[in-house]
Amino acid sequence: MRSDYPELAGDAKIYVREVRAGSIEADLIPWAMQGLSAVVNVVEQIQIVEKFVRNYSAVLGKYLGGTKEPEATRSDLKDLMGSVVAIANDPNGHARLKAVVFEDGKKKVRAALSFDTLQAREAQRQIEDQKLQLESSSTTADHRRVLMTFKQSNVKDSVMGKRTGERVAIEDISPRDLPLIYASELAEQRIKHEVREADDNVYKKGFIVDVNVQLSGGRPAGYRVTNLHQVIDLPE
Repeated sequence: MRSDYPELAGDAKIYVREVRAGSIEADLIPWAMQGLSAVVNVVEQIQIVEKFVRNYSAVLGKYLGGTKEPEATRSDLKDLMGSVVAIANDPNGHARLKAVVFEDGKKKVRAALSFDTLQAREAQRQIEDQKLQLESSSTTADHRRVLMTFKQSNVKDSVMGKRTGERVAIEDISPRDLPLIYASELAEQRIKHEVREADDNVYKKGFIVDVNVQLSGGRPAGYRVTNLHQVIDLPE
């Protein structure tokens, strides 16, 4: 929509008709798009909304059906994940998005997207897999598949590329524990899950990771984690 109508402010409204436990019903109504009529006519408004829902359905539908959109960017994947996460986390969820027009006082659905919990969870898996593929292909590491253990943990969210306040040890690289820096959003999410929510003590876990080593004066000064391969239980 932005590429076809760059002069628009992007204020199109989604009217959520109904939200209840496990269900989201949203209608896109062309005539409710404030400020649009001054730029495009009513027919174009209808076409814009219908095109949006059809295109969005075509892309998200691939993930819901167990495949991927090859041209999706990291930003696209973040948006798509946001679309399915609430339904995926509900044991019996359902979502519907419709492009709606009113003709002669009657409501007509021009395009629609509908999915349930199982489809949303499949989409989650596909999106997470593609995020990992993108990060793996664009990030190189000095050391691959090394064992990292926590010496100091932090449950708070971190700023990507900045020190987290956490300290970790990688004996294959240095005898000292060093500051941890996340260089991958997906690796951070998976590691933070273990820190915050895992049943076992994080200090009894080992993390098989790819890392870059930050140097200061020629000596290791920090670990930038680019990928998490596996979480293992450490021997007693």
